[in-house]
Amino acid sequence: MDGTNDGRAWRDRKRYCWVLGLLAPACALLPSTFVRQTGIEAFWWIGPVIVFVCVPILDALVGDDGVNPPDSEYERLSNDKFYRWCTYLFLPVLLSGLVVAAHLWASSALDVTAKIGLAITVGLVSGIGINAAHELGHRTEKHERWLAKVALAQSFYGHWYVEHNRGHHVRVATPEDCSSARFGENLWAFLPRSIAGGFISAWRLEIDRLRRKGQGPITFHNNILQAWALSAALFGTLLAVFGLSIAPYLALQAAIAFTMLETVNYVEHYGLLRARLASGRYERTLPRHSWNSDRLVTNVFLFHLQRHSDHHANPARRYQTLRSAEEAPQLPAGYPTMIMLAMCPPLWRAVMDHRVVAHYDGDISKANLAPRLRKRILASDKGFIDAA
Repeated sequence: MDGTNDGRAWRDRKRYCWVLGLLAPACALLPSTFVRQTGIEAFWWIGPVIVFVCVPILDALVGDDGVNPPDSEYERLSNDKFYRWCTYLFLPVLLSGLVVAAHLWASSALDVTAKIGLAITVGLVSGIGINAAHELGHRTEKHERWLAKVALAQSFYGHWYVEHNRGHHVRVATPEDCSSARFGENLWAFLPRSIAGGFISAWRLEIDRLRRKGQGPITFHNNILQAWALSAALFGTLLAVFGLSIAPYLALQAAIAFTMLETVNYVEHYGLLRARLASGRYERTLPRHSWNSDRLVTNVFLFHLQRHSDHHANPARRYQTLRSAEEAPQLPAGYPTMIMLAMCPPLWRAVMDHRVVAHYDGDISKANLAPRLRKRILASDKGFIDAA
C-alpha cells in the first residue's frame, strides 16, 4: 500500500470525505423526514436498511482504500485541526437526532411499531456514536476526553471509557481480555461475557487508580461516575421534557448501541492470540493481533476504525494517520457485513474459522481458543478438523 504520490507533495484524497462521517448521526433525523415526505411508514426502520444493506453494497462497489499516509506526513496530519472538528461536530448532530426521536416517541401520532423502528434506527446511530467516543477517548487533550464521555452518554455505557483504554488495550488478544473473542466462541456466548466482564473490569481498574491517589470510589474524580452522571443528566432531562412514556425507547436504543459495540469487539479480535514470552509476559501488541478491513466506505463512516490493527499497535495515532498493515489478517468484508455474519454462528464459522487456521499456518493451538475447544483439540490425536 503506497503512500507516495510520484514525488509530488502528498495530499489526503479522503480529506473532505471525512465530513461524510457526519451522515451517520444524521441518519437519526431521516425517518421522520422520509415518512413526512412520502407517507411510507417503513422509513421508521431505515437505520437497519442503511447500515446492513446500503453500506455493504457500497463497500462492495467501491472496494478497498489501498493508500496509506507516508511517515513524512504524520505530524502534519496529526496536528491538522480539520480532522478533529469532524469528530467534534459529530456530537451535536448525534444528540439532535436523539432529541427529535424523543419528541416523536412522546407523540400519540406514532404507533408502537413505528416507535420501535425509530428506536432501533437511533440505537444503531448511537452505536456509531460510541466510535466517536473511541477516537476522542484515546487522546491526551482533556477536553477531548470529556467529549468522549459526552458521546457515550446516549448509550449509558460510560464505564467503557475506562475499560477500553486501560483494560482492553492492555489485555487485547489474550484469554484474560473479556473483549477478545475466542476461536469457537459464538457471538451469543461472547456478548454476556464481554458486557459483564467489561463492567467489572472497569470498576476494578478505576477503584485501583483512585486508591493509588488515596481516594475512595465515590468521588467526582471517578471517571465512571462522571460518565454516568452525564447519561443521567441527558436521560433525566429528556424524561422531564417529554414524559416517562419515552423510557422504554431510550432503554432500547441504548441496549442496541452497546450491543453493536460489543459485536464489533467480537469481530475485531476473533481467535487471535499474543504469544507468551519466556518471562511469562505476553508479547507486545502487533498488527497481526487484530483483524483489519480497508473497505473505503465503512472506514469513512467509522473514522478508520477498521484499520484496527494499526490502532492497537499504535493507539496514540489519530484516525486520519492510521495505516493498513500488510501483515495484519484481513477480513473478507467491512464491519456491517461481518456483524451480520456474526449474528449467525454457522455462517460466521464457515467464513472465519479457516482464516484463523491459515493465520497460524495450520497450528490452531496458537490461537485464542475457547476453553472447551482447547481441551478437545489438545487431547485429540485426530487433527484439527475432527477435534473442532
